[in-house]
Amino acid sequence: MARLLQEVPDAWVSVSATTRKPREGEIDGVSYFFKTREEFMAMVAEDGLLEWAEFAGNCYGTPRQSVEEHMRAGHQVILEIEVQGAFQVREKLPEAHLVFIEPPSMEVLEERLRGRGTEDEDAIMRRLATAKLELARKMEYDVRLVNDDLERAVEELVAYVNGKAE
Repeated sequence: MARLLQEVPDAWVSVSATTRKPREGEIDGVSYFFKTREEFMAMVAEDGLLEWAEFAGNCYGTPRQSVEEHMRAGHQVILEIEVQGAFQVREKLPEAHLVFIEPPSMEVLEERLRGRGTEDEDAIMRRLATAKLELARKMEYDVRLVNDDLERAVEELVAYVNGKAE
């Protein structure tokens, strides 16, 4: 995403809300909006989220207001979300373009997850199981990119975003 933002100056990446605790170095309002479960569920009840899902005991969602503000300002709005959320967005914003970025293989994905060193074994296994389910839905997306070569993947993503600019 950092590379996309360098290449597409009018792009804006939304900041998700979550009920999980901040990891070292994460900043509220920059990395995520860190919320209590009560605060998060109040956002859900008030239709304040464009999409949301629960994963591994934590809730994640996209605040609606900031997305709508950036869309009105003419920005290319990018949401970094999982499959369940992507289809919720498509229901609410049929004009949304869905891009599925997939790992070259499940083995590479596991290596990447372990290499981050941010999750325990149970969390890694849950993420891998979820990835298998998500990969099964990749053909429902508008475009699919394999993140096996970062330079090429960034070029393809930038070309797609710029090609869809209004």
